[in-house]
Amino acid sequence: MQQKLFIGPKIRRLREERGWKLEPCAQRLGLSTSYLSQIEANQRPVTARVLIAMMKVFDVDAASLDADDEQRLMADLREASADPLDEGPHPSLAELKQVATLAPNFARHYLNLHRAHRRIDERLKTTEEAISLDETVAASALLPYEEVRDYFHYRNNYVDSLDVAAEALAARCGLGPDAPVEQALEAYLRDTQGVAIRRVSGGDLMRRYDPASRTLTLNTVQPAETRAFQTACQIVAADLGGLIEKELAEAGLRSASAAEICRISLTNYAAGALLLPYETFRAAAADLRHDLDQLALRFQTSFEQVCHRLSTLQRPGARGVPFYFVRVDMAGNITKRHSATRFQFARFGGTCPLWNIHEAFGHDGRTLVQVAEMPDGARYLCLARSVLKRSGAYDQPDRRYALGLGCEIQYADALVYSQGVDLAGPAARIGVSCRICERDDCTQRAFPPVDRGFSVPRFERSIVPFSLTPPES
Repeated sequence: MQQKLFIGPKIRRLREERGWKLEPCAQRLGLSTSYLSQIEANQRPVTARVLIAMMKVFDVDAASLDADDEQRLMADLREASADPLDEGPHPSLAELKQVATLAPNFARHYLNLHRAHRRIDERLKTTEEAISLDETVAASALLPYEEVRDYFHYRNNYVDSLDVAAEALAARCGLGPDAPVEQALEAYLRDTQGVAIRRVSGGDLMRRYDPASRTLTLNTVQPAETRAFQTACQIVAADLGGLIEKELAEAGLRSASAAEICRISLTNYAAGALLLPYETFRAAAADLRHDLDQLALRFQTSFEQVCHRLSTLQRPGARGVPFYFVRVDMAGNITKRHSATRFQFARFGGTCPLWNIHEAFGHDGRTLVQVAEMPDGARYLCLARSVLKRSGAYDQPDRRYALGLGCEIQYADALVYSQGVDLAGPAARIGVSCRICERDDCTQRAFPPVDRGFSVPRFERSIVPFSLTPPES
């Protein structure tokens, strides 16, 4: 069933930015004034015909009129308002939806305040620990990373200027299906930037650039695809550095730490776009039905690099399948997360134990396939695989992660992994995290959601030792 598109606040903002009154704007769109007024008040959805008219009249692309922002805001607001640090009454889902759709700027301001609240709380806790342990520890290291993740999250994990520039740069580097990638990148560095490659073996170094000697040091312990990525990072830092700084200046990040992290993230983004040029990669993904191993072989990249790149194919007018991508360590920490779908990740606390990404750690190198359903009824084809990153030394531990990649079920036929899977059959009933999950009958629930009451019976015991009270309307 096609989801109805309610984008009233966006239409009103576009109209007001141009200084248009309601009646002249309605005439330009070929609508009655009352109809446009109802659309702006979110009382009526936008039809396909009206959407096309709005794109022409306001001179914007479809991405600018996407409703995904409201869905993301809705999920973020629900988790923030259910924070256990807030002891007041929690707003209902209906109230949160109104805020996300009718007052998106207020919603983002609230989320900024919530982040600041969390930052202060983390600093207080860290200070107390430092005093009790007589140690100096870093305060609130996670929050700048969360700010950068939000930056990419609300851009649909796509940065058009960098993506287009990196695609052109790939052609100048001579990258192609038959070209050895690492050698082509090294030749470009040598011939256009005068940079020499030096190789070392051992330790945890991945890349070091010495501007005085114009030498890039790489570690032979790392696999070829990792060395190629680090070389690509050096190339884009030099050739696309101005664009990276422009995007960074426009990001409006609130701290110097977040800006430093975002600079690295934008450089990594551009490096991925260089190794996997947009149109070439999108066409290959469709041709190979998103076979991750085949794509990695064709482009001489890693399984993880392919997964990450698939989650960025959101160019207006040439979008790929919208994917989420996540990387989790063995402790359950989410170290990477991107979503071009409605799929949401928990900001605080653990993820759902029924999600197949946790099972992947017990199946080395095997791609697990799961049909999963979120509490809102959205169904996903979820892929998960564990990857091992060697340390290169006996006395140093290897790093092990689980990678998750998935799309909504209506796109599943475009994936080779849907073969033999009953997409309409029973699905794993997963959630974001126990603390905000709406399900009443999950036997894997670790604790009650923070926005629901519960009771603990004295003379009865079930697998879950409490029952939830009905949600507020």
